[in-house]
Amino acid sequence: MSTQKQARQRYGDVHESEALRVPEEKAEQLVDALNSDLAATYVLYHQIKKHHWLVEGAEFLDIHEYLGEVAADLEEGADVLAERAQALGGVPLSGGANYEEHAPVTPEDADAYDIRTSLEHDLEMFGDITEQLREHIQLANNLGDYNTEEQLRDILGDVEEHGHHIEHYLEDDTLVTSETLE
Repeated sequence: MSTQKQARQRYGDVHESEALRVPEEKAEQLVDALNSDLAATYVLYHQIKKHHWLVEGAEFLDIHEYLGEVAADLEEGADVLAERAQALGGVPLSGGANYEEHAPVTPEDADAYDIRTSLEHDLEMFGDITEQLREHIQLANNLGDYNTEEQLRDILGDVEEHGHHIEHYLEDDTLVTSETLE
């Protein structure tokens, strides 16, 4: 059992990494950005999981499996964000309510919606996260932290790809004839 009476490091405090040699004032900005991205990623992750669980209809299996893959990719990206924040000398954001409080995105409410509406909500959040990641890539570049920039670029690639795929799910083109639908 732990006998520790005080936190080793408080959330929000950043200690300069001797190994990375990113000055503390720059590291603070980067850790804030990474924690914001982490919060947004987990809010989207939970919304995607909700849709993964609730999807129904003719395309159930394909969309269910795809949303499971999206959730796994988001979780992997969140891990990269948290580990980079820690490497830069910060404390990664953790905890459900903390994510929504610090996220620059707003999840849909707790109700269940049809899959088209659900995917529209997801697409909106993917777009918001895409814009933020681009801003944080530029921030990392401006601060000379090219490793964080590269990691954010990799995450941006996944986010853009998933947003693009969801956009395709929402298109109205179909091979089903109008007679079949009647």
